Amino acid sequence: MRLILAALAVAVATGSAASAADYYPPANPKSPFSEAVKVGDLLIVSGQIGVKPGAPAPFEAEAKQAMDSVAAVLGRHGASMDNVVKCTVLLTDMGKFAAFNTVYTSFFKPGRLPARTAMGVAALAAGAAVEVECWAEVPR
Repeated sequence: MRLILAALAVAVATGSAASAADYYPPANPKSPFSEAVKVGDLLIVSGQIGVKPGAPAPFEAEAKQAMDSVAAVLGRHGASMDNVVKCTVLLTDMGKFAAFNTVYTSFFKPGRLPARTAMGVAALAAGAAVEVECWAEVPR
């Protein structure tokens, strides 16, 4: 609920509440979500996981793939990791928090870490160990 209220506050503050949203479909047309949605100057990237079906990988590789996927979605829609202002991280094992942070921080310039929420969850889609969602300001 706080995230929705924060998004509404940003939309009102930037004057984007009146603009129409752009919905960008995922690569898999059967997926029940958009890969990203642009509202005003904000690009919201749906949660990205780093697992490939039938190809288990070490946690760090999975985390890197999830972050690479976020970067790819941003790039397809006119933004980059430099534009990220907020991320939400879901981990099935909070014992991997430090390992995730090592991968995560490598994607951002020093002193430019986005606001972030991280939480432990019981399970994620496709048996993933990590999922990352990010919000970015799209450059004009």
